[in-house]
Parts: sequence; C-alpha cells; structure tokens
Amino acid sequence: MWEIGVSTWVWTSPLTDDGLALLAPKVRDWGFDVIELPVEQPGDWDPHRAADLLASLGLKATVCIVMAPGRELVDADTVAETQDYLRHVVDVAATVGSPVAAGPAYSSVGRTWRIADRPKVYAELRENLAPVVDYAAAHNVRLAVEPLNRYETSLLNTVEQALEALDGLPACGLALDTYHLNIEESAPAEAIRAAGARIAHVQVCANDRGAPGNDHLDWPALLGALAEAGYRGPLCIESFTPDNAAIATAASIWRPLAASPDALATEGLAFLRGVTASIR
Repeated sequence: MWEIGVSTWVWTSPLTDDGLALLAPKVRDWGFDVIELPVEQPGDWDPHRAADLLASLGLKATVCIVMAPGRELVDADTVAETQDYLRHVVDVAATVGSPVAAGPAYSSVGRTWRIADRPKVYAELRENLAPVVDYAAAHNVRLAVEPLNRYETSLLNTVEQALEALDGLPACGLALDTYHLNIEESAPAEAIRAAGARIAHVQVCANDRGAPGNDHLDWPALLGALAEAGYRGPLCIESFTPDNAAIATAASIWRPLAASPDALATEGLAFLRGVTASIR
C-alpha cells in the first residue's frame, strides 16, 4: 500500500552531492523506493544533479524542511528570510520531483516559549505561511507542516493544535512523525484519523528514534489508521547520525540506536515491508 523511504540523515549531515552519490545506489539496492533529502542550507547539494542521479536509479525523492536557528514565522524579525528559505525548499522539491516539502515550517527547532495568546500567534502563522503555501501549490508541491514534541517546540505539538493553526489554509498539509506522535498524542491512531486528508507526508521510526519495529509502538493500529485516513504517500524512516555533533545534540542522540546506520535502515525496511503487507 505504501512505498518505503529513508532519510539521508540516518548516515550524514549535511547532505552533499558526493554523499548522495554514495548513498543513493545503496538505498536503491536494499529495496527502498524513496530517499528523503534534507535542505539544511541552500547550496549544500545540487537538486538538478540529484534529480539526474535518482532518475538513473529509479529512485523517488521527498524533501525535508530544516528549521535551523533564526528561521521563524512568528514573533521574530526573520520572517521574510524564512519565507525565502521555504520557497527555496519548494523549488528544490519541484526540481527533484518531490510531491511535498515537509517539516516544522513555523519555528526553529528547539525554540520554546510560553504562549499567552495562541489564537493570535496562530493567526500570525497563517498570515506568514499563506504566501509560501500558495507558492508551493503553484509549483505542484504540497507544503506539509510537522508538529513536534514539547522539547523541540511549544507552538505545535499535537494534530489538534496543527489543525487549529492551519484552519483557513486548505492547501497546506500535515507531516506526521511516529516519534512525536508517541510523545504527544494520548491516542496516536485517533490523532491520525483526525488529521485525515490533511496528511501529506509520514515519517516513521521507533519510539527512541531507532529502527521501526524495535519498539513498543502498535504499528498495525498506526498503519490501519493511515489507511483509513486515505494516506497513500511513502513511509520514510527518519533517524539521525550520531557522527555530526550539531545534529546529534539537536535530536538528543546520545547513544547508538542500532548496530550501524545501515542496520537501522535495512532492519526498519524489512519490518515495514512485513507489517504493511498485512494492512488492507
């Protein structure tokens, strides 16, 4: 029912042309359908070169938004620069053929603050996100906003909050991540059903960011809810290499999550192939 993908973050950060040239053939040979490409900084990798490489391998792409420090759409003086960055990610997605540009497109990861007036902040977010959503739609890309856990943001933690914040932006989708769902949702499967047709992208991993299946998650329930919601996009394994200090610290990766990055990817793929085969 779903294609299976994997993020290059499992192995490397930031992604480079040479890094992708090494990873993409391995990912294809293991049996993945999709490779997820983060855009940490414009220019880290060439989307035209990536598009040619992936086409030669028969591998599809999805593109991930990276909200680094200073990228803000609310209560900040960097809104215009952030919008420019998001439009750049949309351009990258269009070039590599990704149907989505997915990530926490509202605030830098790790920025938390007490929000006294959520309706006001959500209104500001909608106002500043709207031109980017329109730009994405004009380029046949769907912007997918990802709720994060409480330690990474105080703005959008749950599906309910995200639906409220994005009300009035029907072209804007949601990106759901099983890691954050496990932390923030009292009933993850019900949250998936509530998101419904808004779901534009799904990232998966174990509850500790390890390989899907090496965990306590109820995968048949989660995937059954995705099927009921009508989601037919890929399931992309997202975890993070401990070898890059900055990203490991940002994602709180303090120990190896598998025997190796390759093992995390291939074990996760085998598990997902097995469990998805039972979902109708």
